[in-house]
Amino acid sequence: MNSLPRIGFMLGDVTGIGPEIAARLLASGKPAQLANVVVIGDRRVLDLGMRNAGVKIPHTVYRSIDEVTWPRQDLPLLDLGNTDPAKFPQGQSSDEAGKLAGDTLKFMIDLAMAGKLDGICFAPLNKGAMNRGGWKFNDEHQMFAHLTSHSGFFGEMNVIDQFSTFRVTSHVALREAVNMITPERITAAVNLASDTLRAAGKTGPRIGVAALNPHNGENGLFGDEEIRIIRPTVEKLKAAGIDCQGPISSDVIFLQALKGKFDGVVMMYHDQGQIATKLLGFNKGVTVTAGLKTVFTTPAHGTAYDIAGQGKADPGAMEHAFTLASRMAAGRKAAKSATAAA
Repeated sequence: MNSLPRIGFMLGDVTGIGPEIAARLLASGKPAQLANVVVIGDRRVLDLGMRNAGVKIPHTVYRSIDEVTWPRQDLPLLDLGNTDPAKFPQGQSSDEAGKLAGDTLKFMIDLAMAGKLDGICFAPLNKGAMNRGGWKFNDEHQMFAHLTSHSGFFGEMNVIDQFSTFRVTSHVALREAVNMITPERITAAVNLASDTLRAAGKTGPRIGVAALNPHNGENGLFGDEEIRIIRPTVEKLKAAGIDCQGPISSDVIFLQALKGKFDGVVMMYHDQGQIATKLLGFNKGVTVTAGLKTVFTTPAHGTAYDIAGQGKADPGAMEHAFTLASRMAAGRKAAKSATAAA
């Protein structure tokens, strides 16, 4: 019996490097070793990706996922017939392309919610184009939470080889983010970090919690959020059994994580950790939507319009994203099987 997880692979926004890096990865054969992979989108976008990457991928086109069987020698492609690359010049943002990317993800999420996919891995999107195209969310994570009818805290996890990062606040204005830093959100973010790292294979994950203000606020000299909010929350979490430390000044915490002190870092706002992770692993970083019913992973980099269509995009982060999606989906699948057998 084939026990591999079933991963839906989406080719990204047609105007960016997504089709190219997806095709390059698929041509390597690595995804098929990790999962029962099915590409979902438009066959013409896959054709575009193969041309850009200079590769050929044997594949069979299907109209329904119920027609697809594994194991197999070629790639199954579920053709939605919804995106004609001829209408969308590469390297130029398109609201219509953003809408179609969102439509494709919605289709995949419906399959996952019906139990027909164990996880979703997608090539880079353009958040602004999706929003202007009609998917009125600040980011894809909010969209995914809505489409999976999620209630409760969820968040973006960024993964590089050395450590992972989680956020108390994410895609909001910095002025708003400061007011959103509360004991409840910090607690939820740290718990999410602990649970997600365990699901990704880390036993007893060690978590560092970043300060908000420069130099930890210098004992209240310029900001007292560390004293009033962050430290008391961390102490309560430690008392509850979570292996966490903080607050730790953000000009120190990532160096400590890099040296192996922490498996995960909980940051207070978006760029606090993004700068560190992109400097350390731009072509390897992976973004995970953590805390939802379905596994979602994507490269941490964007659509790279400056090199789209030029055949030189690096698929490294795409490969890491697919590997992580497969690992997390396999873990969830095994856990469900164990629960059912108990």
